Amino acid sequence: MPELPEVETTCRGIAPHIIGHTFQNVIIRQAKLRWAIPEELSQVLPGMAVNSVSRRGKYILLATDHGSVIIHLGMSGSLRVLLASVAAGTHDHVDFVFSDGKVLRYTDPRRFGAVLWTTLAPEQHKLLKSLGPEPLADAFDTAYLFERSRTKQLAVKNFIMDSHVVVGVGNIYANEALFKAGIHPNRAANKISKVRYQRLVDEIKHTLTAAIDQGGTTLKDFVGGDGKPGYFKQELMVYGRAGKSCVICGTELQEIRLAQRSTVYCKHCQR
Repeated sequence: MPELPEVETTCRGIAPHIIGHTFQNVIIRQAKLRWAIPEELSQVLPGMAVNSVSRRGKYILLATDHGSVIIHLGMSGSLRVLLASVAAGTHDHVDFVFSDGKVLRYTDPRRFGAVLWTTLAPEQHKLLKSLGPEPLADAFDTAYLFERSRTKQLAVKNFIMDSHVVVGVGNIYANEALFKAGIHPNRAANKISKVRYQRLVDEIKHTLTAAIDQGGTTLKDFVGGDGKPGYFKQELMVYGRAGKSCVICGTELQEIRLAQRSTVYCKHCQR
């Protein structure tokens, strides 16, 4: 699944090609995604220009003077800028055609993503208004995370993956940040000290920033907006490495399931 660095990479990849350009047409080949694509999308967008491309959590926002397109890449979605003459494939569900002859193409083999439209401020949309702070923003700090954790008895990994607590810390990066912070992923969130949360906040920020700088993590389906893979996979220290040696101490890495997700850790380095 594309996580925050992959979504940020996609935003940065498509923005230079579409900001300031005008929608000429919207071709909807498959409207049945996670939520049905609004019927009015192909009527309201033509003639509007893209004012900005931004991200909130894992949602991509294409802002115009009269509303915003909200896009979620789901489990396997991608956005690419192509020439309108490039033939669409089986899983190419939506084309945003621009007046300069380019197209922003939404592809989603599993159809678990979303393409929506809102005339409200995006932060007021029901999918976005209850989201927690951005992990790279100043609002996400030690004091905030520590206070939120005091009544939480769930595993710390599940706690930091809750989008109401903080957005965008998906499975890959939660594994990596907890390892670097030396915290066992199954430890109760309210049993972790403030000092250790300071280390965790720092590692979440560092891990996500490093992944963004390298274009995200390519595992199965992800490529960036330019069609190129991310390279952060080469730096993964625990995720996908169950049974291999810890890069710090050499102990065999263990794997458990937390909230139905693969969780890899070092029993020696993480407490």
